[in-house]
Amino acid sequence: MKPVNIGGHPAYQKHVLAQLRKYYPDADSSLDSSTWEIIERFWALDLSPVDLIMQDRYSAFGPEPRLPSDMLRSIMLSMEVKVPSPTAWASMLKQNYLYAILSGFNVGDTPGTGTFYDFFGRLWLSDRNNISDPLHPPKEKPVKPKKGEKAPPVEKVTVYGLLEKFGIEPPQDFAPARRLFEIFRSCFLDVSGKQGLIDLDSLALSGDGTPVYTGARERKTRICNCLEKGIRDCKCSRRYHQPDCDIGWDSHRERYYFGYDLYMLTASDSESDLPVFPMFGPASRHDSHGFLYAWFSMLQFLPDVNVSKLLLDSAHDAMAYYEYCRDHDIKPFIDLNAGRGHPPVYKEDFTIGNDGVPICSGGFRMRLDGMERAKGRTKFKCPKISFSGGSPTCTCEHPCSDAKYGRTVHLVWKDNPRLFNDPPRSSKEWKLEYNARTSSERCNKRQKIDYKLEDGRHRSSKMWYCRLFAIMMCQHLDAWALPKSSPLKDLFRQAA
Repeated sequence: MKPVNIGGHPAYQKHVLAQLRKYYPDADSSLDSSTWEIIERFWALDLSPVDLIMQDRYSAFGPEPRLPSDMLRSIMLSMEVKVPSPTAWASMLKQNYLYAILSGFNVGDTPGTGTFYDFFGRLWLSDRNNISDPLHPPKEKPVKPKKGEKAPPVEKVTVYGLLEKFGIEPPQDFAPARRLFEIFRSCFLDVSGKQGLIDLDSLALSGDGTPVYTGARERKTRICNCLEKGIRDCKCSRRYHQPDCDIGWDSHRERYYFGYDLYMLTASDSESDLPVFPMFGPASRHDSHGFLYAWFSMLQFLPDVNVSKLLLDSAHDAMAYYEYCRDHDIKPFIDLNAGRGHPPVYKEDFTIGNDGVPICSGGFRMRLDGMERAKGRTKFKCPKISFSGGSPTCTCEHPCSDAKYGRTVHLVWKDNPRLFNDPPRSSKEWKLEYNARTSSERCNKRQKIDYKLEDGRHRSSKMWYCRLFAIMMCQHLDAWALPKSSPLKDLFRQAA
């Protein structure tokens, strides 16, 4: 039958208070401050909208189900206390009364392992546990790059080609996780926006990919008889046990790994480095492609969010990104990739440095002299002009201009949006804004180290997405401010 939450969130709070009084009468003094912080956060967390969102995932017939809000709350609690296995968590709920109470269950009446896996299936809008077809030919292994560099793309399509393709037909890889994102947005992302932690009307996004190890090796089964014929390295299709994963290069640890490339879009202007949108891709996927998969998927689920800035590393330094940002009124803050070159000469006698600053014929970096936004250009002036004598004088041995204030150069943004930015890369404003890009690394660190994302050891994208979204929900929950005085403790003391 359909889940019915009679009383909503106040009923849950009343249940927690009554159960604490019964099983932990001295909780005020016996439980430490860190435990009380978790109790207060979950006591204040209103997940009653989940019961309405999940209505269509239940039949009108059959026994009364567990409330989806209680199941999700329990999964989030397992992430908070770092229990990665649903089996171990189901056992712990029977042993630790506090965890059962906070989840919303009655002591002695907690769900089993099968109930949790059944709920994961209801969160996943697909009959298949993975997104890709398990039958496909062997993939090309990434080429080992030089020390300190990232592996080159193995995809056969360019960034321009992928942009054009997704502009017509957006990717559907994220469709099975739609319900997970609906819950995440309504109960967490929108709440963080209302609290002022994220500005959804002018969002600054930082993007970056990170490796997620899911196994020690690639598991596959032959379905051809080539081995019987003595052919060991045939290109016939295999049955892959984790078809959404493959082998990629971890540039940080400088080794190959098997798993996912997790591309996370993070709110760079949030103090708590809050996640906005995730995308699992194969480990071999390059970040320049991973962003496009995440970006165009996000636009389908957050069409009303206005993105004003994009902060990306040098892996995204492609002209297609700058032109797309220009056409959609987005300010790009992308680090230059020196290996991709720059125009050697600009306006006949000036070269452009790696940071987009013109260099005069004498070899000197020119001085920024402001921006003319109405004309779409940046102004640079001669660096050798001195005012020490009361009037401008060029101190260069070989002046390149007879003008009073020396040579002036205007960089027109439309000439090369990759090199000529507003604000210029050499300005303090650009560097200060770009420093916020590290929010992606901090967000990834929270997920992989603090919440132990990789400890899941799952074998399907369904379980990995469920685990990831539970962690993202905990990240938002941790960022929400708690009242200075504990309302739960006050009620507990009054009841005592």
